[in-house]
Parts: sequence; C-alpha cells; structure tokens
Amino acid sequence: MFDALIEKLQNDTYITLETTPGHSPQFSPIVEKIAQLELDKFVDAFTTTDNPLAKLKYNALFAAKILQDKFNKPVIATMSMRDRNKIALQSDLLGANEVDIRAILALTGDPATISDQPHTKGVFEADSSMLLDMISAFNSGMDYAGKPFSSKPKEIVPFAVVNSFAKNPKTLQKKMQKKIKHGALGIITQPIYDLENAKQLLELMDNANKECCSESKSAHLILGLFPITKLRTAQFLSTHVPGINVPDIWLEKLRVASAKGEEEEYKVGFELSKNLFESLKDYYPKIHLMTANKFDLAKQILQGKKN
Repeated sequence: MFDALIEKLQNDTYITLETTPGHSPQFSPIVEKIAQLELDKFVDAFTTTDNPLAKLKYNALFAAKILQDKFNKPVIATMSMRDRNKIALQSDLLGANEVDIRAILALTGDPATISDQPHTKGVFEADSSMLLDMISAFNSGMDYAGKPFSSKPKEIVPFAVVNSFAKNPKTLQKKMQKKIKHGALGIITQPIYDLENAKQLLELMDNANKECCSESKSAHLILGLFPITKLRTAQFLSTHVPGINVPDIWLEKLRVASAKGEEEEYKVGFELSKNLFESLKDYYPKIHLMTANKFDLAKQILQGKKN
C-alpha cells in the first residue's frame, strides 16, 4: 500500500484529500459521507489533521486507522510537535506502526495560545525536524536516543509542509532544503491560487533538491489547494494567513460577484477554484485538496471536466 503511494508520488499522478476529525467522540459520520460520495475513487490517499488551530478534535491517528481500514487506501496522519514531547511522539509512532499507520505528516503546530482549552501550554520541544529525525531513526531500527528496538519497525513514510509564498523566495527554498535533509519524501505546500506561483515553487524545489541532497534522497513537492467560494474567505487568507498569496484578480472577481448575491459569489469562486485545479493537474498532477470537510465541494472539484 505505502510502496504504491511512494511510486505514485514519484512517477505518476498523485491526489490526496484532507479530512479534519471533529469535536466529537465519533469519526464515523465523516467516513460515511466520504463513502456516500465515493470520494475514495477519486484520490490516491487521505490525510487526517491533528487538532488544527490548537482546537480539541478527535485523534488523527485513530481517524487514520478507521479511514485506511474502510477504504483500503493509505492515510497520512498528521502529528504535531505542539502537543507531545519526544517520549509521546515515539510512543505514538510505535503504536501506529503495528496497525499500519505508516505515513506521517510532521508539523510544528499552531500556537497553544489560540487553543479553545483554557490555560493550554504548548510542548514544542523542537520544530517538526525533530519528528522527521525520529522517523529516520525508526526506519534505521532504533529510537531517537539511538537504542535499537527489539524488532525493526515497518518503514514509515515522512511528509512535511512549507508555505506557498514569501516575499523572498529563497527563504522558501531554504525551508525546503531543511525538510529534505531531515528525510521528508513529500512536501505539501500551503494553498496556492496561481499557476505561476506553482511554477515558482517547483523551481525552488528543484533547486533545493540539487543543493542539499543526492538524487536518492530527493523529495517531491505536493501542491496544496483550498477552494475559495466566498469573498470573506479570500480576504481572510490574503490578509491574515502568512505564507499564502491570493491574487488580486481573485479578490476582484469575488468582490464583483458578491455584490450580485451569494449564488453568483459561489459560482465565480467555484469556477476559479475548479479551473485552477484542472490547470495544476495538467501541469503538475501532484495535489493535496483541502475543503474543511466540505466533501460535496471536494467531489465537484475532483470530478473531471464535463463534455
């Protein structure tokens, strides 16, 4: 299963869909919705998020296990440095390994100060590079302290993330190089909204691979896409989320559409998002789709062009 995922990432089309476990003791409604829409037929893998924005959610590793068992497709489980020290991180990796949750997205995590849980403190023993190093150690048969395991863990596939925009592009390249050096095989970008932005990121990734590593250790870029169907979403991402650039043409078209009503606003936003998805697929078909669990929207985006 995971060998096939790596093969697709390296040599084929590669589409993943993000799922966000809810503030609930049940993950099954999300699984049922995905099954109802047959979304598993449109993607190569799923991802599960790990308490994004420091808000309490259902556990990402358990959610990954349920998804993987249901659809027999690999699931990339997110693990955040915010909530665990190095003992807990490795313990979770060991438990996940036996039940075949072996694709891990390493994140530093959003600050605990924005949590919905009172007086929450972040752990943050290090950034996500430490988790990538732990995975490298596990793949060598030992823990982070260098102590060999009684039996070697099954191979873990490490993923990382990077911003999609910076005023100085070289800063993005340096971040890519760091994640590659620490073992990431796939690097997922924050959402992009412009094909030229994608081309620039791919050039930076190519440079990062050449600068830091041998061909055998190179990583592949995965372009993030978060469809925008409301003007206020575009404005929020443009103004308040570092590392994302929403082009002025998107903002202007959504502004004009919004003045005509919600239906026109949605239509214009969807068309912009769908056209971008198709353009990215034609140019570089390695995409991570994020829809905040709006799975009907995900299916509309993932379905091919109508004749």
